[in-house]
Amino acid sequence: MPDLGVAKCQVGKVVELPITMAGLVPLVPVKINGRDAKFILDSGAFYSLMSAATAAEYNLKLKAAPDGLSVHGIGGYISTSVANVREFTVAGVTIHDVQFLVGGSEVGSSGILGQNLLEKWDVEYDFAKGVVTLIRTDDCKNAVLAYWVAPGQSFSAMDLTRMGIRDFHTIGEGYVNGMKIRVEFDTGAGASVLTLKAAARAGVKTDSPGVVDAGYGRGIGRALAKQFIAPFASFKIGDGEEIKNARLRISDVDLGDADMLLGADFFVSHHIYVANSQHKAYLTYNGGPIFNLSKSSSPDAASAAVPSTDAANVSNEPKKADDEPATAEALARRGAAFAARRDFEHALADLTRACELDPNNPEYLFQRGVVRWRNSQADLALADFNRVLELKPDYVPALMDRAELRIQNKDISGAKIDLDAADRSAAKQADARFELALDYQRADFLDSAIVQYELWIPSHRVDAKLASALNNLCFSRALLGQDLAKALENCNDAFKFAAKASPLSAGILNGRGLVRLRLNDYDKAIVDYDASLKASPKSAWALYGRGLAKMGNKKIAEGEADIADAIKLEPNVEQQFKKRGISP
Repeated sequence: MPDLGVAKCQVGKVVELPITMAGLVPLVPVKINGRDAKFILDSGAFYSLMSAATAAEYNLKLKAAPDGLSVHGIGGYISTSVANVREFTVAGVTIHDVQFLVGGSEVGSSGILGQNLLEKWDVEYDFAKGVVTLIRTDDCKNAVLAYWVAPGQSFSAMDLTRMGIRDFHTIGEGYVNGMKIRVEFDTGAGASVLTLKAAARAGVKTDSPGVVDAGYGRGIGRALAKQFIAPFASFKIGDGEEIKNARLRISDVDLGDADMLLGADFFVSHHIYVANSQHKAYLTYNGGPIFNLSKSSSPDAASAAVPSTDAANVSNEPKKADDEPATAEALARRGAAFAARRDFEHALADLTRACELDPNNPEYLFQRGVVRWRNSQADLALADFNRVLELKPDYVPALMDRAELRIQNKDISGAKIDLDAADRSAAKQADARFELALDYQRADFLDSAIVQYELWIPSHRVDAKLASALNNLCFSRALLGQDLAKALENCNDAFKFAAKASPLSAGILNGRGLVRLRLNDYDKAIVDYDASLKASPKSAWALYGRGLAKMGNKKIAEGEADIADAIKLEPNVEQQFKKRGISP
């Protein structure tokens, strides 16, 4: 490393963790007892964690957690168990008898690596290059550890709160509209978020001018959290970076000791050194969008806000590094980071070069296919997925993505072949079965969708997607007119778990109304449809269903009026009902 300004200061690399961004999810390849897996690097988790479904998939035995230990995150508290992994391999190093907490929702991976791995050393986060480095320091108390900063380049430094025995979080101070807040560096959160309470203290509420709905967010718990995008006069982090006229995601969440999470969106746009040895953090701005401000925390849109202190880096142009990637692996990781910033031009350049250097690597081809798809190059994406599946026919993500492309192209028989192959290859408890069920529904293979939901639900009873799965299971059965007693039970359970003010509740009521219509329980069907339409008055399905229920109750004129209104909203709704054998 370059001169750090203190002669005695010694630094050394402990281990370099390869990071591949899947959207705004930082993934680390690992092995669980010799079997491949991918874990999220989550600086916001005090301990490493996996879901019960993952533990079952990898045949891990569970035991009770000490003192009924529970974990808090977005979505609420979860109770946990403990699993022991005999051999856990990360970055080529095998560690024996590693304990993981077990519980909570699926998080888009096999599990998460938390602060019990990270807090022992300094941690350098360089997501733009696809690397996180654990660093050992000696006699560096007064050194400036932002070693990568070029002469004349600005950087920001900030003090961090000292970690406690059970408080392994990276927390420092920031400012919103000049008001001091506590910010937590959390790579496990895809999008940065400020609590509603902190926003209110800064003078911004959900009904303030310029505040817009941003859907719902989820975390390790079952509950969903309402989100908004709000304008602020300023956001400041550390002593050298300030964003004027910032737009921030705000949410009705409890972050414990923090007021704001700085998520993976912030890490992708910054080079960050967390000096646990000094209780300080150093950061520089890489360029490009800082905050992901899309609805429902999707990685497909971001803010153009940039620090006022580094105006030269307003564009998405990548900085030229002296150490350009020389291997396919490094190129692919950097390409994934560009894609996370929606810089598809440079992402595709890196991923194409990686594919040229290692043309038979299905992972690089798959990554390029995903980026091409996000970049509206569906035909080229399909070609990449085809090649992936020539090399690795049981690659479940490629099978599912190709199936979705085929559904878009009206190739329903081809999609069914891919979905069936994914079904045969996926583990019984795999989270992928939720997406498989959705794809079977989109392709109108409702019997197959029902099978997938029934496989997914028992292993994911505390998952934030549970209400959606139960609702979709109910609706699929209602459309088929099969197992209506089970369908009613599914809808009732879904309603229990759904946020009452969310659009999902209106959908559940719509589905339950259809079940009751099928059962000729017209009075209750009308009650459900009325409630659904109160929340979603432009639902053609709810209007048409209510019209049929009214006609079943001999209220012919009222029923015909509802049906006519439904057809005005969606002309083919009548054909959809008749297709399922439901008609006046």
